[in-house]
Amino acid sequence: MDGKKDTNIAVELGLLVALATLWGGSYTFIKLGVATIPPVTLIAARTTVAGLLLLAVMWARGIRMPTDGPAWQRFAFQAVLNSVIPWTLIAWGERHVDAALATILNSAGPIFTFLLTAMVTRHETTTPRKLFGVVAGMAGILLIVGVDAFREIGNGLLAEAAIVAATICYACAAIFGRSFKGLDPMAPAAGSLLAGAAVLIPASLVFEQPWTLSPSLSSVLALLALAVFSTAAAFAIYFRLIQTLGSVGTTAQAYLRVPIGVAISVAFLGETLSRTAWIGLASVVLGVAAMTIPARRAAVAKPS
Repeated sequence: MDGKKDTNIAVELGLLVALATLWGGSYTFIKLGVATIPPVTLIAARTTVAGLLLLAVMWARGIRMPTDGPAWQRFAFQAVLNSVIPWTLIAWGERHVDAALATILNSAGPIFTFLLTAMVTRHETTTPRKLFGVVAGMAGILLIVGVDAFREIGNGLLAEAAIVAATICYACAAIFGRSFKGLDPMAPAAGSLLAGAAVLIPASLVFEQPWTLSPSLSSVLALLALAVFSTAAAFAIYFRLIQTLGSVGTTAQAYLRVPIGVAISVAFLGETLSRTAWIGLASVVLGVAAMTIPARRAAVAKPS
């Protein structure tokens, strides 16, 4: 019995690392994509391709999508929180800041998840270690964003603020994602992506006229990788982990995602971080790790 339990824990933690890698690489894909594809169009294509791919996989596995109105209303709400708003904000932000910096700022999901959980839903316990994590993580964010704030208010600062706002959306999505318990993980993944595409495609057509674009090959390949690996595959894993590790436990991938995402952007984009950003990175990783490691263990031992 204990052996089976240990195996289940190993599987869930392995999936957590896989999710961190898939999402860590997404910032580099986005940076390459927005070089020649506008943000809304990039995210509209991302959600459409990924949603249709997951739908095809569900059909092959014999899994049916819910057809009732309330389920699709929840899918639409999840789409707004987890893709439509945050992905568009991040894509726009990465036109003005490096992928490595976006990775760091966007890694604070567990911090905001914890704050919302403590103040609103209260479905997970509050401990001194988690409070320390919040303080350290917020200090890291303020350290990174605050330096630019003292220089000048320009696109760089607005882009960083947009990425932080996207992180808050992710925190809300992680908590709301618990409401999909009982569904196959692919159903809310596919449903929310398709609902997001239904919003983003008209917006792309109206505001960015994608038929006038001439995207580069690297942007198109980055878009495909973003849709297939960092979205379709990642979402299927994400919704499974929400059910097995809980909302805070699942966002633990954020502190794993940071070094992975930064390493990928440095290796493939040649980016570098300032001394302040490195200090902020250390503070965020320390804060997120302090908050999520105890929660993840508790969630694995007793699935929520």
